This record gives sequence, C-alpha cells and structure tokens, in this order.
Amino acid sequence: MHTVILCRSRLAAALALLALAAGLALAAPGAWAAPEPEDPAKRTPWGLYLTAEEAYALKQEKGEQALFVDVRDPIEIMFTGFTDVVDRNVPFLLSDPSRWHDKKPVFKMAPNPDFADGVERALAAQGLDKSAPVILMCRSGGSRGAPSARALEGRGFERVYVVVDGFEGASVKDRPNGPWRLKNGWKNAGLPWSYALNREKMYFRQD
Repeated sequence: MHTVILCRSRLAAALALLALAAGLALAAPGAWAAPEPEDPAKRTPWGLYLTAEEAYALKQEKGEQALFVDVRDPIEIMFTGFTDVVDRNVPFLLSDPSRWHDKKPVFKMAPNPDFADGVERALAAQGLDKSAPVILMCRSGGSRGAPSARALEGRGFERVYVVVDGFEGASVKDRPNGPWRLKNGWKNAGLPWSYALNREKMYFRQD
C-alpha cells in the first residue's frame, strides 16, 4: 500500500509539472508578471514581480541567460529545502548565534555585507552582464524580497525581479497545530525541490 501511495504521489507531481509546461508553451514569451504588491514595503525600484510559477517559467525560457538567486540563510535552506533550479544562494540576511532577537524567540539576523557583491560575482560567473534578468527568492516574498532587491539599487542592474510568494509561501493560520506555510510559494506549487543541497551553489561566508 505504501509503495502505491508513493508512486501515485510521484505521478501527481509529474502530471502537475507537465500541466505547467503545457500552459507555459501557450503563453507569450516574457508575458509573465505578478501584480504590484499593495504593501509599499514590498515594492522595488524596478517594479518587477513574479509568482513562483512565473519565476520557474522565466528561468525555463531564459536558462543560463537569467540569474536565479535564493537569498535565504544557508542554514535555513538546510532545514526547509532547496531547488536546484536556483543558480546561486547569496543570503541577504545571516543569522548571528551570538545575538538574541529583542522581540522574537529566535537568534537575531543581520544584513550580509557581502550580498550585493555576491550577486555581482554570481552574475559574472555565469558570463552575464547587468542587463540580464536577476530573480530573487526568499522564504515568503515578505521581509527579505523587496529589501534584497533594494540592496542592489544604484549598482547598474537593469532587471531585478522578486518572487512575491517565495519558496515556502504564506502561512495558513487556522490549523489545530498552529500556522503552517501551505499557501502559494515554490514548494506548494509542485515545482521541483528537495532537502538535498547543491554544495556548488551554496553560500560560504567571506571571512
């Protein structure tokens, strides 16, 4: 019975990806764009926004001609999952185990001073210039999405997109065991991901 369930699960995921691919084939190239967020804090100077599915579509169309960056902390990625569709992990914020958050029961996170330089290095390593599309994805598209884009402002980037629903999506709060990220986002869209990290794509602190 367990084997049958596993096979059905894999079949469902494969069918979902096939359906997505079929839909993309009918869409006009470059036509994907999520609406501008209502919250001004989630807007960027470029005004370019994508859902997770649109980010996947754009990356499939552009391939190596677009840079897809996961801006989450690498330790966070280790426990929540990763997609190898991403080209590079360059964290916008890094957790600091020596400092405790003033308002939340977690370690404090601090801006990564190497973020903008790290994105530039990733772009150069892919043989691209700053006219190429850069896609930034955080956990939910919230507190790190637009701020990570704004950190690139004034450095010559021409097209910076933010994935508005992020990797894990939004929380569904009306659950017996508390909030769980089950709405929207890369994982909930059935897009490819796993808990296996690609060492060649992960960020290592620049000491």
